[in-house]
Amino acid sequence: MSATAGRATEPTDQERRRGGFSSRRVFILAAIGSAVGLGNIWRFPYVAYENGGGAFLLPYLVALLTAGIPFLLLDYAIGHRHRGSAPLSFARLRRGTEGLGWWQVGICFMIAVYYAAVIAWALRYTFFSLDEAWGDDPEGFFFGEFLQAGDVEITADVVPGVLVPLLIVWVVVLVVMALGVQRGIGVVSLVFIPVLVLAFVALVVQALLLDGAASGLDALFTPDWGALTEASVWAAAFGQIFFSLSIGFGIMITYASYVGRREDMIGSGLVVGFSNSGFELLAGIGVFAALGFMAQASGVAVGEVASDGIGLAFIAFPAIISEAPGGALIGVLFFGSLVIAGITSLVSVIEVVISAVRDKLDTGRRTATLAVGVPAAVLSLVFFSTTSGIYVLDVVDHFVNQYGILVVALISMLVVAWVLRALTTLGGHLNVHGRPRVGAGWRVLVSVVAPVGLALVLGFALWDDLEAPYEDYPGWLLTVGGWGMVLALPLIAFLVARLPWRAGTHLDGPPPGSDPVEPLHATAGSDPAARSRPATGHDEGGLR
Repeated sequence: MSATAGRATEPTDQERRRGGFSSRRVFILAAIGSAVGLGNIWRFPYVAYENGGGAFLLPYLVALLTAGIPFLLLDYAIGHRHRGSAPLSFARLRRGTEGLGWWQVGICFMIAVYYAAVIAWALRYTFFSLDEAWGDDPEGFFFGEFLQAGDVEITADVVPGVLVPLLIVWVVVLVVMALGVQRGIGVVSLVFIPVLVLAFVALVVQALLLDGAASGLDALFTPDWGALTEASVWAAAFGQIFFSLSIGFGIMITYASYVGRREDMIGSGLVVGFSNSGFELLAGIGVFAALGFMAQASGVAVGEVASDGIGLAFIAFPAIISEAPGGALIGVLFFGSLVIAGITSLVSVIEVVISAVRDKLDTGRRTATLAVGVPAAVLSLVFFSTTSGIYVLDVVDHFVNQYGILVVALISMLVVAWVLRALTTLGGHLNVHGRPRVGAGWRVLVSVVAPVGLALVLGFALWDDLEAPYEDYPGWLLTVGGWGMVLALPLIAFLVARLPWRAGTHLDGPPPGSDPVEPLHATAGSDPAARSRPATGHDEGGLR
């Protein structure tokens, strides 16, 4: 190991100001907290059930190994090597790509604004579970008495039952963000992730003890091998992996920049990837065991009560809680798990924005937290604590996920692999302290397999939305809250990228003190995305 590598353990003055995780364990828990969110609990079980049951686990595992973890390692390499937020890390790759980082920041800002509302609903339902406040009609209660949703139109009619918990969520999140990377995000992860696992294990045990649980598990895991011949099933697997791992939109780049220079990022990525998938399988078992009980109690097939998203959480599960013995405990565990999973994910999403603002303007942690958090909270309260909030949320969530996250992830991956041809350098950086080592196989997965998988997911999503308006919402809502927002984000991002960085910001390649890149055991010619350039200690994309 060279003297340069030895000095890499000492953080620079800028890194001390930015803060960082105190250990690899804290980083892993924070990354797991970001990855494990609402989608793990209410999306994966239904996606698996609808796409071949037990047979879906095969394309899911293929997607995890060939696209999810390789892309996760790409994000880690970019953030860990370049020691900055998403915009700063891309600027250090090459100045002209900074806009990709701000595009990711914009997506995270939009997600934070509406994601907090769902956490607020779950917080309120945690207490509703104690006395089954929804009565005999969970669906009518959710849309009627609770959300007071009427016709699809924008209104200013505030719903106090949503406003108060939403305000509480934002106060908690802003306090956590103001405390910093370790004292805020790190401590929350150290406490919340073990609590989340324990709570959800307890929920699964309760669900498995219910009558009919076995029929629910049979419905989930009975394989339909014929489904493996359908392209849509493979697209669903890739889509689930991309959505659930928090990759491609700045979170893991930001978190990786807070990790010590000598940490094993490859091993950490494997731990995070498999932990996330393990939690999804646990969620599938718990959810479908409960749905099996509901189906038996209602005298119908499991397929008639299975649903996902908001319908599963706020309609199906309240009905289960009302019928199941020990329903109050199941309700507190389920909705409490949603709150915890949501908070740890929301914290990671808003940190992407705060980190970018701090890097660009050289502001303090509290100043940046207020500059980002207050506008986000105000927008969240204005749009999602009203009677029209559910409709705006549904549209924005759909378009941000389908054409925000996936598009910027695809473009970023192609730019890094084929335009900057930086995969050899980034892989070499991972190999300095990482095990198992990455090589030509990883570069092929990132430059070819993962982009093809993403393009497949996008193709099916676009086909569905062009075939029929999403959920038959009126054109004005889809145009403004959907397509208009999707087009505005990259335009604003590349305009922001033209603003000057604070004086003294190092932009030409990775900052001083970075480890020298360890050569990969493959010739440059064997890498379709990195031909003709040897691995060096300087980033190939930086302007000279």
